[in-house]
Amino acid sequence: MNLSEHILADLSRLVAIPSVGALPDHASHLRSTADLVAEMLTAVGCPDVQVLDQPWAPAVIGRFPAPEGAPTICLYAHHDVQPIGDPEQWTYPPLEVTQVGDRVFGRGTSDDKGAIAIHLATLRAFDGHPPVGVTVFVEGEEEIGSPHSEEFLAAHSDLIRADAFVILDAGNTAVGQPAFTVSLRGVCDAIVEVQTLDHGVHSGQYGGLVPDALMALSRLLVSLHTDAGDVAIEGLRMAPPFNVDYPSESLLESSGLLDGVQQVGTGSVTDRLWAKPSLSIIGMDTVSVEQSSNTLLPSARARVSVRVPPGMTAHEALDALEAHLMTHAPWGAHVKVIRGGMGNPGQVPADGPLVLQGLAAYQQAFSVPAVLVGMGGAIPLVGELHQLFPDAEFLVTGIADPDSRMHAPDESVSLSDLVRTAQAQIGFLAAVGRS
Repeated sequence: MNLSEHILADLSRLVAIPSVGALPDHASHLRSTADLVAEMLTAVGCPDVQVLDQPWAPAVIGRFPAPEGAPTICLYAHHDVQPIGDPEQWTYPPLEVTQVGDRVFGRGTSDDKGAIAIHLATLRAFDGHPPVGVTVFVEGEEEIGSPHSEEFLAAHSDLIRADAFVILDAGNTAVGQPAFTVSLRGVCDAIVEVQTLDHGVHSGQYGGLVPDALMALSRLLVSLHTDAGDVAIEGLRMAPPFNVDYPSESLLESSGLLDGVQQVGTGSVTDRLWAKPSLSIIGMDTVSVEQSSNTLLPSARARVSVRVPPGMTAHEALDALEAHLMTHAPWGAHVKVIRGGMGNPGQVPADGPLVLQGLAAYQQAFSVPAVLVGMGGAIPLVGELHQLFPDAEFLVTGIADPDSRMHAPDESVSLSDLVRTAQAQIGFLAAVGRS
């Protein structure tokens, strides 16, 4: 088989397992995917493969010892995926790899099982004998924020230690245009619960006199943004602006923004995506429309997620969010805030000798120079690895593009980009080995 056929074959086996990280009833699938990754690494000649348990999902570490005097490169990916959601919203079966032209559809194709297939293709090219030391680190908790990564890394630092880390979990600005991420927003979340009554009451008897909890919660949530859509929480700061020309038209088209719906926020597209905080209401608990009645609800709650720009910590952002929620409750409503997960933002230098070799290898494989970009999503692991290995270099890149629909129905990736990325990694390891 050629390179693309190998990638598709490996990806098909991985996508077939619904290794959903956020749902406890998929624990056996997470184990199955980890075991499969270990089997695949052994098949490409990896002499030392371990499946290591974590509290939520197992991780896989495969190691090729470094030839004398050669550095070690760690190739990272994750084997957990987002839930499939409603299968009826998928054009193609979510647990099968379906190729349509240059697009390859299926859950995890772009986030992040395609990266595992690329790492396997890279190692297969060297027939079990890469010219440098290689460690493959595939975790299973990324989609829930890698909550145990700090303790896992500390416990297994000797297995993961490397001179450079290739984090293949970011994205590109367009098909055929490689991008290296130099700035990442962090993330934090909280559940806010609002209570106005100690029991539900008839809306005809009390409506207009006492507030229902959902009305109070709605007004509290509205206070989190300005009319323009900027985050209105005191203490959340903007990072220095980016001077990158981002193709906003294709980005908005891929987002599915409906006709007539305006963008939110102010400033350039890159500032809003990478340098400024953003806030989303990602869940709400209340009575469904089908089950509703003429009753004033005594309590309601919502989950609020904040993307944290570089220059502040996720803890600081969560403190600011909690302070705002506790001080902006309308009509004296009782508010309770339950703090959730946190992942710090990070900045990634792109001037180290190994990173420069990586940039050159990507330029050769893609025939265009890579661009340096920020990323609105979070990869908390990058900051934790940098803290643990301060002298290491980081190449944060990926395979997703604006049409990939990560986390959504019809997730897909460009097959040509998968092949070019594998070629770039092969070239990178070969160049480092020569030098």
